[in-house]
Amino acid sequence: MEATEQLVCQPVDAFNPLITTSFQVSCILVISHVFHLLLKPFGGPFAQLLAGVVVGPTLLSRISKVEDFFIQASSAKYYQFFSFICRILFMFSIGLETDLPYLKRNIRVIIIVAGGGSILACIFSGPLFWLLTKVLRVAKEGFSFYLVILTILSNTASPIVIRMLTESKFDTADLGRLALNSSLINEMSCVAVVGALKSFTSFTRFGSAILVALVTVALIFLNNYLSIFFNKRNRGNRFITNSQVFVIIFLLTSLSFFVEWREYTAMASCFVLGLMFPREGKTARTLLHKLTYAVNSFILPVYFGYTGFQFDLTNIFNKVTFVLTVIVILVSVGTKIVGTFAACHYLKIPWNEALILSFLLNLKGNYDLILISTSPLELWDKGVHSVLLSVVVLNTLIIGPIVAILLNREESCTHYPTTLEILNPESELRMLACVFIPRHVSGYFSLISTLSGCPNAPIKPYLVQLVELPKKRKSKLMYHQLEDGDQFSDEEEYGGNDVVEISEAVDSFTTETKILTQHNKLVSSFLTINEDLCNVAEDLRVSIIFLPFHKHQRIDGKMENSMEEIRTINQKVIRHAPCSVGIFVDRGQTGFQQPHGSPSVQNIATLFFGGPDDREALACSKRILMHSQISLTVIRFISTTSSRHTSWINDASHKDEEVIMAISSVGTENEIDNAFVETFYNKFVAQGKAGFQEKYVSDGRETVAALREMSDMYSLFIIGRGRGNNSPLTTGMSDWEECPELGLVGDLLASSEMNIRGSILVIQRHRHTESDGLLDD
Repeated sequence: MEATEQLVCQPVDAFNPLITTSFQVSCILVISHVFHLLLKPFGGPFAQLLAGVVVGPTLLSRISKVEDFFIQASSAKYYQFFSFICRILFMFSIGLETDLPYLKRNIRVIIIVAGGGSILACIFSGPLFWLLTKVLRVAKEGFSFYLVILTILSNTASPIVIRMLTESKFDTADLGRLALNSSLINEMSCVAVVGALKSFTSFTRFGSAILVALVTVALIFLNNYLSIFFNKRNRGNRFITNSQVFVIIFLLTSLSFFVEWREYTAMASCFVLGLMFPREGKTARTLLHKLTYAVNSFILPVYFGYTGFQFDLTNIFNKVTFVLTVIVILVSVGTKIVGTFAACHYLKIPWNEALILSFLLNLKGNYDLILISTSPLELWDKGVHSVLLSVVVLNTLIIGPIVAILLNREESCTHYPTTLEILNPESELRMLACVFIPRHVSGYFSLISTLSGCPNAPIKPYLVQLVELPKKRKSKLMYHQLEDGDQFSDEEEYGGNDVVEISEAVDSFTTETKILTQHNKLVSSFLTINEDLCNVAEDLRVSIIFLPFHKHQRIDGKMENSMEEIRTINQKVIRHAPCSVGIFVDRGQTGFQQPHGSPSVQNIATLFFGGPDDREALACSKRILMHSQISLTVIRFISTTSSRHTSWINDASHKDEEVIMAISSVGTENEIDNAFVETFYNKFVAQGKAGFQEKYVSDGRETVAALREMSDMYSLFIIGRGRGNNSPLTTGMSDWEECPELGLVGDLLASSEMNIRGSILVIQRHRHTESDGLLDD
């Protein structure tokens, strides 16, 4: 806070400190981008820290003219103030992006991992404090010095951890999410412990702590009210206005100044403010939209660069300083690794994942730097500051590249369930729903609501709008001609009013069901949008992608072709998807409706013919039947000519080896089908949670007749797409096949000839090879 009170140009300054600060920021950004291109495998934070070291007194600032320009009497105060503004913005952004449901579900595991290394570090902080006190001759403010040592050993810099995980696309993996939340808990615990210890040193500090807590809580309630108010005032818009964003940022900055004025760090208050901010509606969407790019592209690189700028490598050339720096680094790294390994062993986490966790939680350079910069350095020897700062910077410069290499090479930790069949029914289901126009949204909300029926089976839904990229587009408005709240970007105009309508639907759904759905927009050429969609699904690590059917239901109930491009995209996605795929034929007028808040129970049928896709459809049904407003019935179709299969095998005995192997695989598939259905029956049907029927048919004609009988009985039919067309149950059905991406049965149910009123969900299990009857592009 002292820096904010001295932002004046001192008479001894040769240059205006504002100019030098701006030029320093520019140099750090340019050099960090160059280093990031050259040292990309080592991670962005490493490149940005190194850029700060290059600009700082270690290299460039050793030149006398550069030093006179960068390092002046009052320039440090400007640097500290700019660092303070960056810190409050990215801590608020981190809190806003934190996955609160995941944090609540896994709080026990997160606390154990975060506390494993910290507890051991606290034990070793006492002897290390005694050693440093004796060698560096710290005679005054010993308690403050101990808090700094304790924080350096036990703290983890959550912004650096988050940046490393995000750049390596590890932030959506289970291990990455555990490391991310553990680093946040670790750092916020350090802030809370140090703040609590300081507050008990005097009545004045204790009163200040209570006042800070009360003001923070009051601002949380005020933000909740403002979010609701701004959301209502901006109906019909995707974002709130810039002036309304300014109000929220002004309140955040005012709170931070107040907390710093009371001699506490504003980190925790800003983080809690973002964590408790309402996630639904336009206000949170606007804040994330405006802060995410600024934080990742500008604020964090400059903040990390300034950390490196403070470091002077020549200070550790002294033997005593060098030895003490090495000792502190070894103790810090060693205690974290041993403690984290012990916690992971207790939680039965594999050793390779424990290794990555231990190194990730060793990254430093946030709260520890705040304590170092605010410590009473004038009462301590100059070598104290050199040792403490060297430990933090060198620790991250050494550990950062190791973490980046481990994340890039450890492929086993990035594996995730790409099918519902292998996913535990009570574990988190990550799904990606794709829409083109607002008409598609209601059907997917029905699916999301249905799949979230059990509180013990959490879901993580993503909704992406696919928008075609025009060949040529140019904005006709200058920046000053844009209305308040508009963005100076052609990309924001892509999608037109459809984007606004879909955003409104997402907000209404979230408010009604309390299911937080992340809504994004994917703008690309329709020729290659399937590749971008598959990349998004892989980055988000979803288990299933839901695609819309290219036909929609008219008012009279008939199906009409709306966008032929959708069909082409669906076929490409089915071929190359990194996970399972579901195509949803929405008949919302006469078929499946959103079950949330509905007083009536909807009947759903899962049609099981056999094969991997039908097992995947049955696995999806396990999630659906958990909803209280759903009555699920599994209908298994069985051939009446079982002897026919035996004679088929006998007749094929004289053929070549490939046919014999194919026939044996069919027998294996039947065994897997029987075991899967039996497990489902014992777990759900026997306990009265689902119904079960068996239909005996001999050929495709009888199958069609059986399907016609149930045409008006169910609001939703779930069916596997099917890998082959040689099943006796579907013989002759391929004669009128129109949409092969739906499979034989799905195509039949979706056709107008069947006159089925219910919606249809056709599911294809993730195919690990491209030889299993895939569609041609």
